Amino acid sequence: MTNQETLHDFIQQHFDEMVDIRRYLHQHPELSFEEEHTPAFIADYHEKLGHSVQSGVGGRGVVAILKGKQPGPRIALRADFDALPIHDEKDVPYRSKVDGKMHACGHDAHTASLLVLAKALNAMKDQLKGDVVFLHQFAEEVAPGGAKPMIEAGCLEGVDVVYGTHLWSTSEVGTVEYQEQAAMAAADRFKIKVQGNGGHGAHPHTTRDAVLIGAKITDALHHIVSRTVDPMASAVISVGRFEAINAFNVIADSAELEGTVRTFDPEIQQLVRTEMERVTTGIAETYGASATFEYIPGYPAVINHPEHAEIVRKVAASTKSVKAVSHVPPQMAGEDFGYYIQEKPGAFFFTGARHPDWSVAYPHHHPKFDIDERAMITSADMLGNLVLETMGLRDPS
Repeated sequence: MTNQETLHDFIQQHFDEMVDIRRYLHQHPELSFEEEHTPAFIADYHEKLGHSVQSGVGGRGVVAILKGKQPGPRIALRADFDALPIHDEKDVPYRSKVDGKMHACGHDAHTASLLVLAKALNAMKDQLKGDVVFLHQFAEEVAPGGAKPMIEAGCLEGVDVVYGTHLWSTSEVGTVEYQEQAAMAAADRFKIKVQGNGGHGAHPHTTRDAVLIGAKITDALHHIVSRTVDPMASAVISVGRFEAINAFNVIADSAELEGTVRTFDPEIQQLVRTEMERVTTGIAETYGASATFEYIPGYPAVINHPEHAEIVRKVAASTKSVKAVSHVPPQMAGEDFGYYIQEKPGAFFFTGARHPDWSVAYPHHHPKFDIDERAMITSADMLGNLVLETMGLRDPS
């Protein structure tokens, strides 16, 4: 039996345990920067395996290290564990027991998959040539996130390569999707406040209408990409909140806008930021008002290292639980995994988690979000085989 077959069989045999862990975490979600019981649960699991464990890394992170019996590279694998402020609307036995909080992005499954993989690799430690670092990250969902403080606390010390995956609810279970470079976008935020001069709805000529000015700004912002950014580049500007609270017959004195910007190239990111501020202040002044513009940088883009993305493709093509491998376009969603591969070589990929019989696959951050739990087998299989490949332990298929 090959090493990859041994790994797969172990994961398969412990699938029920993986499901139990995932469902326990699903029923007991904890929001970003509020995680207490989840990291304690994770640390306890690794301690029982005899791994070196450090808790409170960067805040609420957990780092566990499995040392192989032989020298070799140090490989880091990352899983996040925070939940979202969403009420769970699924009609399943394992629905969240906490009102207004749920795992609507698969982080519970990421954690369960990595924990059982840790047990599988621990059973093979006599064959391992190098070390495996299990990065259990808090607060992926809310900037500034958990990755950066964990890195600043030394979680990547001595690491040679880092890999991560995200279960993807809209791609069928058994599939692996990769991108050789730009995998996910930088996710920034902006806030605009328009200060006009309000008044009675019957006398608009005496006012500087903040709603009208805000609408003009909104329209102009949405033209920046099409008329400023190179069509061969990628960028998104979306206004998600426009608020001016008044009675129906009052012209607003002020209005607030808030939204997000998604880019891959730092030069495009700076161009968009500059143009947004110019357009915002210029329109406000044109209408005799003023506006403040605040730009809050979020997570950097996830830019894979091509050689490691190719290793993901190669490993996926010969992993037993993977039935299809595909190259996908960059995703405009954001992820703070980008911080890890700014520091160390590595790659991030997507693992399909949609049940083939589902007529509707609810997207991430939806109150009815769920996964085909068999995706955890594929996730663990892939990350484990990337460890074996890096250590030179994968036998020819």
